[in-house]
Amino acid sequence: MIDYKKYISINTEVRFGRPVLTGTRIAVYDVLNWLANGMSQEEILSDYPELTKDQILACLAYAANREHNIRVA
Repeated sequence: MIDYKKYISINTEVRFGRPVLTGTRIAVYDVLNWLANGMSQEEILSDYPELTKDQILACLAYAANREHNIRVA
């Protein structure tokens, strides 16, 4: 799995402290939402040429890690 920590940062001054792709104002949520709504990686990269495939994969790895760490009572 890709090391999402290389690509994702959290800064209270950017997007209200939501996780974003480092060096951009694109939130992890945005990328996950685009994927969930059927956009392909190629479509996202075409619309946002400043992004890389590794950044998109980092968003998925971040979400997978969050899901793995959720504790159910």
